[in-house]
Amino acid sequence: MSNEGNHVSLSSADCAFGKLPDHLLVEIFICVPISDWGHLSCVKKHWAHLFRQEFLWNAALLRTFPLARHVKRWPGPIPQGLSKRRYAALYISKHIFSLGEEVDDEIVGHVYLFLKEQLEISKMPPLSGVLHGTIIDQFIACGKSRDMAHELASIIWLAVIDNLEENEQTFDLLKRLASEGDVILPFPYSRSYKIQSRVFERLFTDFRDCLNHVEYCDLLACAKQKFQPIPSAWLGY
Repeated sequence: MSNEGNHVSLSSADCAFGKLPDHLLVEIFICVPISDWGHLSCVKKHWAHLFRQEFLWNAALLRTFPLARHVKRWPGPIPQGLSKRRYAALYISKHIFSLGEEVDDEIVGHVYLFLKEQLEISKMPPLSGVLHGTIIDQFIACGKSRDMAHELASIIWLAVIDNLEENEQTFDLLKRLASEGDVILPFPYSRSYKIQSRVFERLFTDFRDCLNHVEYCDLLACAKQKFQPIPSAWLGY
């Protein structure tokens, strides 16, 4: 009896929601925590369609980040994108970075998305030096000082490296980043010591069991040329 009552209740609810116009559905959806949006989009094909529409993401953007309506487009090689992209950039900025009010949160989120997507290209990601230069140019084009551009680029690189999934693709990527030769570039286009160190740290800790003896010795030799002293956690194949 209870199951039958639940079925009737759910059917009635579904019928009621089915009568709502799209703009009211959107208002309801954007009040639901973002962690549940994936489940909502799987309930009905029509709801999935709504979550692909610009007007839903624009409503979510303005509801969650009201100041986003005042942001002007910026120059530089990294595009701003549509509302869904902007929402993702601001969400990442808020939940990953804490840089203070003087920093434009949205551009930081966009740079993070750009770098992570480029590094996760399955076949052949661009050289890290090219990506780093693109990031520096973007921040300078947006009016950041050379010192600030260098600092923000380092923070974003570290966050991206830390958030790469622990899988075979990341393992191959980190090996490539570790083996890329150092190119002497003027400040701020030179990558920081911390970025290079974090690459080796993940290889020698998170992926230690994936390294064969030859790979380990080659990476350790490379690390010894870059870092002194070598952290003890990196030793002991």
